Amino acid sequence: MTTLTQTPTRATRASSAPRGTTGLAGSLRRVVSLVRAETTLLLRNRTALFNGVALAPAMVAFLHFSGALEAVVGDGAGASVVGAFALTSLICFALMFVVYYNLASAYVARREELVLKRLRTGQCSDAEILIGAATPAVVTMLGQLVLGGAAIALWIGLDAPANVVLLLVAVLGGTFVFAALAAASTAFTRTLESVQLSTLPIMALALLLSGTTLPLALLPERLQTLAAFTPLHPVGELLTIGLTGLGPDGVAVGFGETFALAAQPLAILLAWCVIGAWLAARYMRWEPRR
Repeated sequence: MTTLTQTPTRATRASSAPRGTTGLAGSLRRVVSLVRAETTLLLRNRTALFNGVALAPAMVAFLHFSGALEAVVGDGAGASVVGAFALTSLICFALMFVVYYNLASAYVARREELVLKRLRTGQCSDAEILIGAATPAVVTMLGQLVLGGAAIALWIGLDAPANVVLLLVAVLGGTFVFAALAAASTAFTRTLESVQLSTLPIMALALLLSGTTLPLALLPERLQTLAAFTPLHPVGELLTIGLTGLGPDGVAVGFGETFALAAQPLAILLAWCVIGAWLAARYMRWEPRR
């Protein structure tokens, strides 16, 4: 008599799992375990650690000492406006290097080591795996935001934010978008060594068209319009409005009016959240190409 064996589905495994491993509490325990493992791997990887901790602040320091920050903002800007732009640049650089690049590297490395495949055959859901891998990078970026904001306030000058809500939306929305794009980038990244090349076009275009590395007024009008719809540009706009509360004419507006100024970048950032989620779900590669 032939015995038929069938690989248990995720639902079957979940139903037969020990009590306490399902539900919200079980999900949190699995995510915490993944975060602990990813943090250990990050601390052992000197290159990833340098990219996550030092690269973004170093870029902002270079722009400040070279006079690029003042050139982009304008010679007549006050110290607080320059400080706000420096913090905006720091956050944008951190989103690219700490979140996008480091996460793309982590996803590809775990995929090639078959870690993602093994995790998916267990109790972890896809969302838990992605959140567990992303959390150390997000915490590192938030730490840079706090420490960088304090350093910029003492070093250059920084007033109290005009709208904290817009700052939180910009940081959280930008983090979600570039974490999702990092997952989608695994579709065209075959090896860990090729991450630098595969992520370079997105990083270069996003930074150049964000308004944090060069004045967009120098670009042709059509390119300026296109830049407004790139994923990093609305993050920079929301950060600038939230930090300074200045309108297009350079005049400060009230708290309620900042939301009106932020309507377009908010809509664009929301659209990128939807696009990023779809790209990650559609193109994330969980197993190596054979």
